[in-house]
Amino acid sequence: MIVRIMGEGQWRLADSHLVELNTLDDELLAEMESGDEDGFHRTLGALLDAVRRLGDPLPDDALEPSELILPAPDASLEEVREMLSDDGLIPG
Repeated sequence: MIVRIMGEGQWRLADSHLVELNTLDDELLAEMESGDEDGFHRTLGALLDAVRRLGDPLPDDALEPSELILPAPDASLEEVREMLSDDGLIPG
């Protein structure tokens, strides 16, 4: 699967990493629902770090369709709320 981090680029990840990403996504959603801004930023950072750690970056000139689009590291809680559907950032 191809994952885009807004403002950074794209990474290719094996589908086997979805479990780890979904765990972080669930935490992020809980923090958003409770309005925990600090927890939200901590977990968003962990989610983006996991994509960077587990994935292989695509070249800057590659333009692949992204299955997942994640917010930039500096995105606010409100900006991410606008991006979300009921399923969270990572589809189950």
